[in-house]
Amino acid sequence: MSAESLLALDRNHLIHPVAAWRGHEQRGVTVLETGHDGVWLRDNTGHELLDAFAGLWCVNVGYGRDSVVEAAAAQMRKLPYATGYFSFGSEPAIRLAAKLAELAPGTLNHSYLTLGGSEAVDAAIRLIVQYYNATGRPQKKHFIAVERGYHGSSSVGSGLTALPAFHRGFDVPLPNQHYIPSTYPYRNPLGGDDAAIIAESVAALRAKVAEIGADQVAAFFCEPVQGSGGVVVPPKGWLKAMREACRELDILFVADEVITGFGRTGPMFACEAEGVAPDLMTLAKGLTSGYVPMGALMMSDAVYAAIADGTPAGVTVGHGATYSGHPVAAAVALEVIRLYEEEGILANGQAMEPVFAAGLQAMLDHPLVGDVRHRGLLGAIELVSDKAAKRAFDPALGLADRLFRTGYRNGLIFRSFGDHILGFAPALCFGPDHFEQLFARLKRTLDEVLDAADVRRALA
Repeated sequence: MSAESLLALDRNHLIHPVAAWRGHEQRGVTVLETGHDGVWLRDNTGHELLDAFAGLWCVNVGYGRDSVVEAAAAQMRKLPYATGYFSFGSEPAIRLAAKLAELAPGTLNHSYLTLGGSEAVDAAIRLIVQYYNATGRPQKKHFIAVERGYHGSSSVGSGLTALPAFHRGFDVPLPNQHYIPSTYPYRNPLGGDDAAIIAESVAALRAKVAEIGADQVAAFFCEPVQGSGGVVVPPKGWLKAMREACRELDILFVADEVITGFGRTGPMFACEAEGVAPDLMTLAKGLTSGYVPMGALMMSDAVYAAIADGTPAGVTVGHGATYSGHPVAAAVALEVIRLYEEEGILANGQAMEPVFAAGLQAMLDHPLVGDVRHRGLLGAIELVSDKAAKRAFDPALGLADRLFRTGYRNGLIFRSFGDHILGFAPALCFGPDHFEQLFARLKRTLDEVLDAADVRRALA
């Protein structure tokens, strides 16, 4: 089909996620045509692109993995669909749940398999409500999350997401959804005092629980590293401190590892780095490396048993979906996990962390860059008009869109957030040559944006 025909059909019929609808119509779609050789994309004009964002933080094993395609095709031929209703199941779904239990920290031995991260968060909220009702504490219905956090865009989960774009016009957050401040070390008045930042977060959680009432609070949701809020990397020790605070406050601790799971921050799960065992954990993205949709909600033995034992005999727990535990998605997930473990993908990501970190750190010398932050192969640079004052650029410059367009023209894809933060999540198969190209193209992009007269005038 011609590019012009696709452009017209897209404009007339396809609703894009998280987009300005009329703005997208005016701009027009960019059609990606192929993904190949691990880290490369090509659009339908033939323009070659180095993908430094792994699709949407998800293509961790890289593009063009034939064994993943073969796993999907083989399962489609054998059994393309099997419901989990009526006590039916399929071998891939059962094996995947067992494999996740083997990999996950603590006693997260039970998985509800979903179609993605938003659905996993939504399942967590519903089943937490069920948990407290089953254990005779129906008043515990309030949820606490972290400012700048992202927990999907479902009708309820979007209220735990603490980003304005996901609230505007949707009547969220709900009255039982609350936030505490992000650690945001770069803009935290406590500066580089990690212990003080951690203590501040713990105190904020305790104060919020006291304000609501300890007998009213159900759970605390957090990302080990905040992703869509601008890749905010908390001090090491923060996750463990928050987990311990939740235990003392008698509220469930939910780790949202949709972005950070499956090697993105180094270990298989970010919780491992601090010896944290959550009560519940949400997963997606790297679970299937984006090849097919899938997510998971993992639940501890204690939470599972409380719901199972608190439900009257013969009464169903009324949560489910047609595609839960889809056998093709599960087969893909099993093959992707095999690649992480047996084909060196996880190990390569860990080995490349210093290369990635060094490239980001070198960007601090650029006149536009105020901060860099990273953990594993998840990182960001934050652009400022005044390094000493950490002053942000005026949004009227439209710098975010200009940066993305310039990067695209230079053959590089990254995430350009509206508050002048550039996010990076390269596939775990990136090698030294790929990183060399990434940072050369990034520097060229920043230099070209800096050359614009209005950007130079905005600098201190």
